[in-house]
Amino acid sequence: MSSPATAAQAGEPTDGASVSAVAERTTTPVELLWDLVFVFAVTQVTTLLRSDLSWAGLGRSMLVLALVWWAWSAFVWATNAQDPDTAVFRGVLLLATALIFLAGLALPRSFGSEGTLFAVTYAGVRFLHLALYVDASRRGNASLAAMAGFATTVAIGMALLIAGSFADGLARALCWSAAAAIDYAGPAWLTRERLRGLQEVAVGHFTERYSLFIIICLGESIVAVGVGAGQRPLDAQLVAAVSLALLITFALWWTYFDRFAATAQDRLRAHPDPVLAAADAYSYLHLALVAGIIVFAVGARYGVADPGSPLSTGARLALCGGVALYLVGHAAFRLRMTGALGFAKLLAAGACLLTFAAGANAPSLVVEGCVTAVLALLVVYESVAERSSSAPA
Repeated sequence: MSSPATAAQAGEPTDGASVSAVAERTTTPVELLWDLVFVFAVTQVTTLLRSDLSWAGLGRSMLVLALVWWAWSAFVWATNAQDPDTAVFRGVLLLATALIFLAGLALPRSFGSEGTLFAVTYAGVRFLHLALYVDASRRGNASLAAMAGFATTVAIGMALLIAGSFADGLARALCWSAAAAIDYAGPAWLTRERLRGLQEVAVGHFTERYSLFIIICLGESIVAVGVGAGQRPLDAQLVAAVSLALLITFALWWTYFDRFAATAQDRLRAHPDPVLAAADAYSYLHLALVAGIIVFAVGARYGVADPGSPLSTGARLALCGGVALYLVGHAAFRLRMTGALGFAKLLAAGACLLTFAAGANAPSLVVEGCVTAVLALLVVYESVAERSSSAPA
């Protein structure tokens, strides 16, 4: 029988003892510290979006969110293959934490005077991710051959990111878009077949990490509501607006965590192709969930700031469109993991977009109320449907 290291280098599963040890992984305190810094980075994305609610501003914000998300997701994979008790694991993660904090500081002005600082610190995080993988392969927990394939696209993407930081305006945006596209394309397309043999997936740790990030983003939406509410006296109208915004947040939590998070974990554990399923469903499709929550948070902040007045087109689109994007992302997540399309979520997403179109002159309180009603109907429908499908015949 080949050793774990040899098997990993060849892209084969490691032996039973190694797999068992990896499967027992749980989130460590240093990973939670890493997540806290990403709370700050996510907050900075909302700051960037609030500064410009135009289509161009939305595009820039989603681009840097995609970069931040990819850095976080890449470390989930690398740490999933690591021994959490080693000095290398902790040292690399702490250094990456410091770098992503600096990138977060520069993020709101990343398309201005602090673009190079953002690009260089971000690139440092991405290269540290590769260093963790090299160490994991040395320990027999990952395939160096599989990692080498997407390491090339990481290097090209980061070179473009840094080069683009010296350009201005549209040229920077185009360079950074190309950098993100190349980085994302590495495991998704260019090296997809190699990816199958990358590592054994510690499913409990892996799904827990993504669930925690969803909670981080939902927490950001609650903070945004609190900040928006703090701008005016607390009267009955404001209490109603805050309550509706919180109900929307609770409904987003419910659609993810009530049943399907556990179902997806079970499906991944039994999946015949777990690495590709995890990459598709979590690394890629969860970006739509995260983006939806972050965009909604911006709209919710404007909504509670003046609940008696109509929202601007951008703020209304953020509130309604953010929820719709989240629901579409969740439906795609469900489809990848179970093969079933969540038509109810797609109908609810359409209803949210209809609310945006019809709510141009409506007070923000009414718009929030309509979105809340849509999500309440969705939660009730899916809860009843789940109970009916699980009831004994």
